[in-house]
Amino acid sequence: MHVNRLLALAASTLLSACASHLNAPSETVSIPDTDFRTTTGITYSPDNWPQELQADLYLPDSPAPAPAVLLVHGGGWERRSREDMTWIAEHLASRGFAVMNIDYRFAPEHTFPAQLYDLQIAINWLHARAGAYNLDRTAISAFGFSSGAHLVSLLAVIAESQHPLNQPHGGADARPEAVVAGGLPADLRTFGSGKLIRQFLGGDQQDIPGVYEAASPITHVTAGTPPFFLFHGAQDMLVPADQARDFRVRLAEHHVESELYLMHLRGHITSFLTAGNAVEKATDFLIRHSGMQPE
Repeated sequence: MHVNRLLALAASTLLSACASHLNAPSETVSIPDTDFRTTTGITYSPDNWPQELQADLYLPDSPAPAPAVLLVHGGGWERRSREDMTWIAEHLASRGFAVMNIDYRFAPEHTFPAQLYDLQIAINWLHARAGAYNLDRTAISAFGFSSGAHLVSLLAVIAESQHPLNQPHGGADARPEAVVAGGLPADLRTFGSGKLIRQFLGGDQQDIPGVYEAASPITHVTAGTPPFFLFHGAQDMLVPADQARDFRVRLAEHHVESELYLMHLRGHITSFLTAGNAVEKATDFLIRHSGMQPE
């Protein structure tokens, strides 16, 4: 087991009592752990893409087609790498999921919607290679934290809209079956024009308000939006917990299933570093929406 995963699970166990789980199901999920194999540094971007992009692929040892998860790291749309998500990828793979842990293009060199397009081609890559990797095309979900949570959420809500962002790389196959979003900035309009958002979107909000609106997942929710599991630090000062609460209200207005795991005593970074228990609950959520059969 990866050392980061051990540390995260240990820390989260100590803090697990300091959490609120809204709309939590009463039943528990029992899926035995499985071995998995890993292939690193796969290029998933097309030959003509502006930047070559890599992913690590985790494949569980299972004769049946495996449900899959697209995994997306945080970093303010400008830094970090897929290595941050390795412990989550290993955890999901050990529970029977195939996992595609990706890198994507960074701001300010590449502004929105470049990153969304990267995710769209990544999830379509999974669909196109489902036969080769023994994947269940009907059970491909997405999981992200912070800016990664923003991107997987936008991927999900855009896929069910008529917005131009759904073309040319979106479409039916770009819709995840379920989404896990940790530390989600759901409404970019509420952050003003701070450096990270300004360089991600390419300008100040007063100059390009339509871009800020289009890049905000909360503005695209429909009745066809897939189910969401949200986890968030209650003391998050970078991305306030109201972002998750307000997004959940919007989901409820459209009768979209959601769960909110609110982590008390934790801010933005600590809610990721001690996310072991949240990841366990999120994995149960994904299992329920994957068609996997519990013991």
